[in-house]
Amino acid sequence: MTGASGHIGANLVRVLLGQGRLVRALVHRNTAAVEGQPFEVVRADLLDAAALLKACAGAGTVFHLAGKISAGWEADEEVHTINVTGTRNVVEACLASGVNRLVHFSSIQALLGQALVRSAAVDETCELVAADDRTRGAYDRAKAEAERLVLGAVERGLDAVILNPTAVLGPFDFQPSPMGEVLLALGRGELPALVAGGHCDYVDVRDVATGALAAEQCGRRGERYILSGTRLSLVALARQWASVTGRAAPRFAVPMGLASLAAPFAPAWARWRGRRRALFTSESLRVLRTQPPASHHKAGAELGYRPRSIDETLRDTCAWMKTQGWL
Repeated sequence: MTGASGHIGANLVRVLLGQGRLVRALVHRNTAAVEGQPFEVVRADLLDAAALLKACAGAGTVFHLAGKISAGWEADEEVHTINVTGTRNVVEACLASGVNRLVHFSSIQALLGQALVRSAAVDETCELVAADDRTRGAYDRAKAEAERLVLGAVERGLDAVILNPTAVLGPFDFQPSPMGEVLLALGRGELPALVAGGHCDYVDVRDVATGALAAEQCGRRGERYILSGTRLSLVALARQWASVTGRAAPRFAVPMGLASLAAPFAPAWARWRGRRRALFTSESLRVLRTQPPASHHKAGAELGYRPRSIDETLRDTCAWMKTQGWL
């Protein structure tokens, strides 16, 4: 498994261990999510092709989760290099090592959802974002290009399936993830206002993990599966989170247009506040503004995928964050 120290990786590795599986987990720098876990930990960089080849030796299944998530926080070149070149190295290592199956984690952002009419849902038949589509962010383009690499490897004989989760929430979010940071800020009363307008689909990280196991066992070679959950506005999510944490949601919601005008200044504000990244950026607002519903019908029919309620997700996330002393 690559990306074992990330949010999805931390959950997936625990499910695998619970099944008695032997796991070799690749981590780069942050190891908080894997400390004390009974599996082999390998420190490796996605850009080190030789290290990946060695790590894949003898593996039956490779779960490729590692990548650079960005909504304008990182340089475009870095986002492309890690997500595209890193995936190319993983694919080549899988082919050379003769692994039985690669489960590749992409993103809903790799698909051309915004080209649909508002009443339609994104599904697996949507085209990938074009490499030169400047209306989409570097992350969207990079994840789409990584999918093309995986599909190209399928034509060369690799047995691979692709997963496209939506925005992930849930426990064991050690770093924490971008959405984890938003929930923490809300739970601590650190957000003075919300953004009105726009919706996003939120999925429980544990459902993504079980979906990955189902894809390993039942997914059809060369197919992609969307793993979605509950579609909510940010205001609605904040209110549900407030009912769990007991911390009131911000009373004010800034109109999307005004928030978009202020977004370019958000990174400087975040640095001044000592945050590692801005909670809202021009790119994250674009996602909220343009993302249509996402359908998990195919995953339900072929993988038995059934996402849990957002209420359960938020309750369990709050409980876990309290065990960490964060709330």
